[in-house]
Amino acid sequence: MELNVRCVLLLALGLCSTLLMTTVAAHQEEEEPIMEMAGDVEDELEDLGLGEELLDGEVEPEEADTPTGPPPAPKVIYKAPEPMGEHFFAESFDRGTLDSWVLSKAKKEDIDEDIAKYDGKWEVEDMKDSKLPGDKGLVLKSRAKHHAISAQLLRPFIFDTKPLIVQYEVNFQQGIDCGGAYVKLLSQTPHLNLDEFVDKTPYTIMFGPDKCGEDYKLHFIFRHRNPKTGEYEEKHAKKPDADLRTYYTDKKTHLYTLVLNPDNSFEVLVDQTVVNSGNLLTDVTPPINPAAEIEDPDDHKPEDWDERPKIQDPDAVKPEDWDEDAPKQIPDEDAVKPDGWLDDQPEYTSDPDAVKPEDWDEDMDGEWEAPQVPNALCETAPGCGAWQRPMIDNPNYKGKWKAPMIDNPNYQGVWKPRKIANPDFFEDLHPFRMTPFIAVGLELWSMSSDIFFDNFFISNERHTAERWANDGWGMKKAAEGAAEPGLVNQMMTAADERPWLWVVYVLTVAVPFVLLIVFFCTGKKAAAPAAADYKKTDEPQPDVKEEEEEKAEEDQVKEEKSQPAAAAEKKSDAEDSPAEKEDEEEEEEEEEAAVNEEGEEEDDEAADQKQEDDVLRRSPRNTKGRKD
Repeated sequence: MELNVRCVLLLALGLCSTLLMTTVAAHQEEEEPIMEMAGDVEDELEDLGLGEELLDGEVEPEEADTPTGPPPAPKVIYKAPEPMGEHFFAESFDRGTLDSWVLSKAKKEDIDEDIAKYDGKWEVEDMKDSKLPGDKGLVLKSRAKHHAISAQLLRPFIFDTKPLIVQYEVNFQQGIDCGGAYVKLLSQTPHLNLDEFVDKTPYTIMFGPDKCGEDYKLHFIFRHRNPKTGEYEEKHAKKPDADLRTYYTDKKTHLYTLVLNPDNSFEVLVDQTVVNSGNLLTDVTPPINPAAEIEDPDDHKPEDWDERPKIQDPDAVKPEDWDEDAPKQIPDEDAVKPDGWLDDQPEYTSDPDAVKPEDWDEDMDGEWEAPQVPNALCETAPGCGAWQRPMIDNPNYKGKWKAPMIDNPNYQGVWKPRKIANPDFFEDLHPFRMTPFIAVGLELWSMSSDIFFDNFFISNERHTAERWANDGWGMKKAAEGAAEPGLVNQMMTAADERPWLWVVYVLTVAVPFVLLIVFFCTGKKAAAPAAADYKKTDEPQPDVKEEEEEKAEEDQVKEEKSQPAAAAEKKSDAEDSPAEKEDEEEEEEEEEAAVNEEGEEEDDEAADQKQEDDVLRRSPRNTKGRKD
């Protein structure tokens, strides 16, 4: 009965869980169209000029106090970030214009005229799937075109005793096939003209994401000035160890941050998480400082320089019995032709069923011949054609003789040119002190369109940059998180894209219930322990026989023994006189009474002794130890 109750409870629990999951999924699926309808109604009211009135409470809709569905999800209200603290550049594009930005009118050099122009289009607009209405950004609109746009800083950034923090947001709305979304910090030079911004315009730092094919990059490149020659050389930071694939494929807004410190350390962050870090002196290629010594370009290897560590022994002589002409394989002389070998039958014969095609032209195609097919007679025979002995390895084969190798007594090692002092050597221990920059620019080529840029910020105070990020990107993250579907919807969507996940879901839910039911419902009742098992435990056990049953059996035995004696005495008494009989009967009764009293006392003592013996016999403490 108890097992049946457990089975029923487990089955009921399984059914309730299944019904609960189904109800939650249905509720979430119904909630989405309701929210979409609510948004459409709100837009229509705003178009009619009634939206604000309804919100202010001046006009109340009919049946306003009647609930029509589940409460709407909380909405994140957008508020444009305001720059505070020390900063050199801040742009949120919430004005909706490009007034402070300059479109390049230049052409690229050394390229076809048709694609040399920077004619890619830029727009300021909302994201296509924006969770924050009113949040605008800069959008790259064209694909397979060159784009260039730039804006000037409030004042030049000079690398001195404070760090540099550069951050901005990117959203690949249509994904990214091949293209970049990096930013350039344009160097302060006398000839800088933002109208002529091209790929060769001098920059101090290039930073941001770039992708082509399956190569996912996050650039941090800076141009370092050689203090001796005055020339600039690009230095590339090491590649991040983190997996960057998600940032290019999830179609979410990501925050890219570069932090450069006066102690030459740097950090690259995505969504305020460090993905790369290092030091400008040790973690860039090519290195900042050249080697103190270089190989002498005028040094040449001597002609008699011997680099061979091993040579053939010049004193070795080929043995006289060495036969270089012996073949590697020879016919097996012990082989015997199998019985039934058909020497006169070829392995292939002309197909007797083949017919020359009607359009066969012997002048053009030559003489027609039937195709060859395997000989049917050879299928049942060991073989057909001329029999040849099989080939085996020649035991006398040695091959071409070669002298053994020995250490070269004239070995001088691998030659290397001598080292000389590097005439271009310098030591720059402060690569952080880069060329000041005065503008920020985007010079890009992309095979994807609708790349969204927003909330550019340049500062020398990290806490100021973090506050700007929280006011801008933090709000986007909160809105995207509020709009994300629940766990059940995510599982349903994943299963729609990959149907095999349904099998995983069913097994995940069903297997535990089946195992529990089998475990609780198929248990067997414990069998009563055998009599021999009592001897192995200290548990109390019932007596083998009750004391009353033992006493009754003993009385029955005594009665059976006393019956013949009583009959004989009665017979002798019948022959005596009545008086003597009466006296004898009285004496016999007194003796029998005395005997019975003594017998009863002996029986009681025997019973008590037997009971004590049984207790002692059954107790494991008074028995000898037994082997397991």
